Amino acid sequence: MCDVRRTAVRVVLMGLAAGVLAGAMNRATAQSASVTLKRKQEAHARRETNASRQARIQRTIDETYSHRLELFGGGGFLRWTSGQYTQRNNEISWATQGNYFLNQKLSVIADARGSFGNAHTFPINNTYGVYNPQINEYFFQGGAGYRFYRTEKIAVSAQALGGTAWGIFSGGAKGLQGTQLGLWPDGFKPAFNIGIAADYNVFPNLAFRVSPTYQATTFGSTIQNNVGFNAGVVYRFGKQ
Repeated sequence: MCDVRRTAVRVVLMGLAAGVLAGAMNRATAQSASVTLKRKQEAHARRETNASRQARIQRTIDETYSHRLELFGGGGFLRWTSGQYTQRNNEISWATQGNYFLNQKLSVIADARGSFGNAHTFPINNTYGVYNPQINEYFFQGGAGYRFYRTEKIAVSAQALGGTAWGIFSGGAKGLQGTQLGLWPDGFKPAFNIGIAADYNVFPNLAFRVSPTYQATTFGSTIQNNVGFNAGVVYRFGKQ
C-alpha cells in the first residue's frame, strides 16, 4: 500500500514539473515571438522613414531643377593683360547672366560683364607722366551651359560662351592714346569664355553661386588669357 502511495505521489510531482516546464517554455516562446515582432515593426518603421526622406529629397530636386529660367547677378575679380609688354593688373568685375533651360541639364546663356582697373604702363613710356591709367573692358557673350552634377543642395555646371569684348584703354590716358602707353588699341574684338558655376541652393528658387572663369580676348591681334572668378546670387523662376 505504501509503495502504491509513493508511486502516485511521484506521478503527481512529475506531472506538476512537466506542467511548470511546459509553461515556462510557452512563456519563453511567446516572449521571443514578441521581441521578433517588435524588431520587425521597428525595421519596417525605419524603412518607411528612409523612404519618406528619399521621396522628400527627390521632390525638392525636381522642384529645384525644373525651373525654366535662371538669373545671376554678382561681382568678382579678373587678372587682366592690358598690353603686349605690360604686367598683368588686378580688376574688379560685375557680372550678369541669364539661362534659359531646354531641360533640367542643358541651357542657352546670355551673358554681360564689365571689369575696371589700373594698367601697369610700359616703363619706357613713363616719360609721358601717365602712371597706372584706368582702363575698362566690357564683355557681351552668349553660348550654352550643361549642368552635370545636381543634388538637393549642390549643383555644378560647365559653360562655353563667345561674343565680343569692348576695350576702353585711352579713357584714363590724359589725352593720349592707350597705344602710346603700351596698352591695347581701343575698340571691339572677338572674345570667348569657359567657366564653371557651382551653386549652393538656399531654397529651390534661390542659390548662391561661385564661378571660376577663363576669359580670352583678341586685342592687338594676339590672344590674351585672363582668369578670375565671380560670385553672387541666382534666382530661378518659371516652369519647364
